[in-house]
Amino acid sequence: MNSLMEFFDDAQQWLFEAVVQPVLFHLNLSGMIEDAYTGTMWLLIGVLQLILLVVVFGTLQRLRPVEPIADRQQIRIDILYTLIHRLGIFKLVLFFSVQPLWDALFGQAHTLGFSPLHIDQLWPGVTDVPWVSLVMYLLIFDFADYVYHRAQHRFTWFWGLHSVHHSQRQMTMWSDNRNHLLDSFLRDAMLVIVSQIVGVPPAQFVLIVIFTQLVESLSHANVRMYFGRWGDRLLVSPRYHRAHHSIQYDESTAGPAHGHNFAVLFPVWDLLFGTARFHTAYEPTGVYDQLPEAGGRDYGKGFIAQQVLGIRRMLGHDVSRPK
Repeated sequence: MNSLMEFFDDAQQWLFEAVVQPVLFHLNLSGMIEDAYTGTMWLLIGVLQLILLVVVFGTLQRLRPVEPIADRQQIRIDILYTLIHRLGIFKLVLFFSVQPLWDALFGQAHTLGFSPLHIDQLWPGVTDVPWVSLVMYLLIFDFADYVYHRAQHRFTWFWGLHSVHHSQRQMTMWSDNRNHLLDSFLRDAMLVIVSQIVGVPPAQFVLIVIFTQLVESLSHANVRMYFGRWGDRLLVSPRYHRAHHSIQYDESTAGPAHGHNFAVLFPVWDLLFGTARFHTAYEPTGVYDQLPEAGGRDYGKGFIAQQVLGIRRMLGHDVSRPK
């Protein structure tokens, strides 16, 4: 493990010194050296994740697919979403546009006396054990994601954005990142606020993000896989999450669908709040009103169209449903 970490650190250092740092000096942005070094880390993590997706998850999809791929153009759109999010392009935009605001707000909060909870320091000798604190932080962030996800399906304006994610009729390992960019911004804002409240250490936050992203990619994969009777109650599997994306909602729930299986990592939240559904079939995915008999609503064939229509639905001005 130590040798792998050393290799990663060396690769990050080389990429930063050979590519990133010269660019910063050329653009007179030498004041951003520290942030750019962190950005280089996220870029490398994204590249490694993409390799894992292609080699491991891609192999699983070829060996045990739920359904054949009929429209590869839509898969390519999902790959574009993945590249934007996993290679740090989205984070880079947020850094220049929003990060100064976050710094000012949290700086003012600290001035007024705000102090993070530092959950890992609550019980010295127990909660500060690395793996214990990591599990605790994973549960906290996953619960926040569960609440956020329920809100996406509860409020009509929120569903207008989130339905971009659900509109994929051919779900694959790339579909996790098929989100409206405003929706992604709101979720990132939620994670930033939670991380500030609980005081998660930076190294553990990185591990939380990596683990969450990989589980989400697997849970969206086009693969016949579940973790057994008890395993599916411990970690979200592809079959468990595919039920959440089922197009077989009746017409009364086709707006902001209430649905089931909202958990991102741990089904315990679905079990606690009565939204768990096990022993499901591998059902077709999508949004009910995409079906011809339900109106055949257009959610956009391309990246730009999906973003524009998401905003229109959020504002209640969607005219994409055929007359």
